[in-house]
This record gives sequence, structure tokens and C-alpha cells, in this order.
Amino acid sequence: MNTGKIIADLRNEKKWSQTELADKSAVSRVMIGKYERDEAIPSIEAAKKIADAFEVSLDYLVGEGMNAKLDKKTLQRLEDIQLLDENKQHTLFDLIDTYIQNYKSKQAFK
Repeated sequence: MNTGKIIADLRNEKKWSQTELADKSAVSRVMIGKYERDEAIPSIEAAKKIADAFEVSLDYLVGEGMNAKLDKKTLQRLEDIQLLDENKQHTLFDLIDTYIQNYKSKQAFK
């Protein structure tokens, strides 16, 4: 997936116009349109501003890297979990695993 499509998809998910994204990112509406149409590639500075506006990582915005599918909040949570002692991590992962197993079971019977 290309960066322009990712920007357009994220913008549509948030139901933002190009002007709203421009206001939130301090990147011009004209440039956002060019990025979405693949007429231009955002500079690192522009990509960072856009990623921050969407609250996603640069990896996510460009569709690469091991964390490309994770938003900033999820990444921060994972980093915070790593700070917990091992017993608390184990308890938290057991709880997460239970929720995931329950979700998958429900999906299997739909």
C-alpha cells in the first residue's frame, strides 16, 4: 500500500476533509491532495506532522516496518507493559489472551 492511499484511508476513517487534516497537521491542503493522488511524496517532516495528526507512527503511515499496523496508543501500551514486573506482565497477558480467545470463539459461531 502506498503512503498516499494510507493518508486518504486514515483521513476517511476519521471523516476529515483534506482541509481538516491540513489544519491538524500544519501541512497545506494542496500538498495533502497531491500526496493522496500520488503526485508528490511527503518529506519526512510533512510525514511526521501527518502521522502525529492521525496518532500513528511513521512506519504505519508508510506501510512498512514491524509496527506498521499498530497505532501510537497501542505501541505506547506495549512499551508500558514491558516496564511491568514479570508477574504483572504474565497476569496481563493471561487476561488479554482470555479476551482474544473469547472474541475468536464468538467469531467462529457467527
